Amino acid sequence: MATANPLLNHKFVMEIDGISVASFSDVTIAGSDTAIAEYREGDESPTVRKLAGLNTYGNVTCKWGITDSMDLYNWRKEIEDGKIEDARKSMSIIVKNAAGEDKARFNFEKAWPTKYTAPTLSAKGNDVAIESLEICHEGMERVA
Repeated sequence: MATANPLLNHKFVMEIDGISVASFSDVTIAGSDTAIAEYREGDESPTVRKLAGLNTYGNVTCKWGITDSMDLYNWRKEIEDGKIEDARKSMSIIVKNAAGEDKARFNFEKAWPTKYTAPTLSAKGNDVAIESLEICHEGMERVA
């Protein structure tokens, strides 16, 4: 078994087919679950068998400081315009080490944005205006 130092959570990039985005301030990768189907045949012992059911995958949420790029918003707009099949994309999140080398990669299949949140604006502060996008998908695999 390989031993290595844990990776820090602040060095990562996200790749989305056909969309160039400079950076994100936060990305939340939800995990996967397998439903449990309980089953018992009439002549078996009174113990319930547990069978694997359907796999489900949580959504990915990403946040970034608003810029003049419309790429992610336009991706969401495709869904609003009913072009769901055209909007499905492959997506990866890559975690890097301190030297900038790729060390962990999560690949997502048939991803599309399910929710866009515009920034909250206030003339009273000097915080960065943050947009967010929630992305659903039909499969996640850690490949590195």
